[in-house]
Amino acid sequence: MMYTYDDITHYMSRALQLAEKALLCNDVPVGAVIVYENHIIAEAFNTREKEKNALHHAEIKAINDACKTLGGWRLHKCDMFVTLEPCMMCAGAIINARINRVFYGAEDVKAGGFGSVVDLTQYPFNHTPKVIGGILADRSSELLSEFFKKLRNR
Repeated sequence: MMYTYDDITHYMSRALQLAEKALLCNDVPVGAVIVYENHIIAEAFNTREKEKNALHHAEIKAINDACKTLGGWRLHKCDMFVTLEPCMMCAGAIINARINRVFYGAEDVKAGGFGSVVDLTQYPFNHTPKVIGGILADRSSELLSEFFKKLRNR
């Protein structure tokens, strides 16, 4: 599936709306959507703080929902759009779920698993997703800055 620029910005805009929901819940503003055959089949946002669960990253929750929707764990015909570069845990889940492509917004210079800290695509795993960063990165970065500014002021 080839995407137009409008498709990519549409899906990332939806991920940004989800990130805004996380921000309203006082969680790190990350949103993720999974697309199959040009339709969003799963979407999620971070709820680690709300649920008190280290696994409640947007990517993990979206992968879980996509597997339920499609009735299997192989998501090789799916693409993920996420507002922040996935951490190593999420990058590992993306690889294990066989997600085809990952489009992300802002780089995560402290925990990024697709290039900023470590690049899991450089290891000989049985699957390597194509990773494209910098999609609507400015808005993703603004949301993250807003969250951490509020956190410092508390």
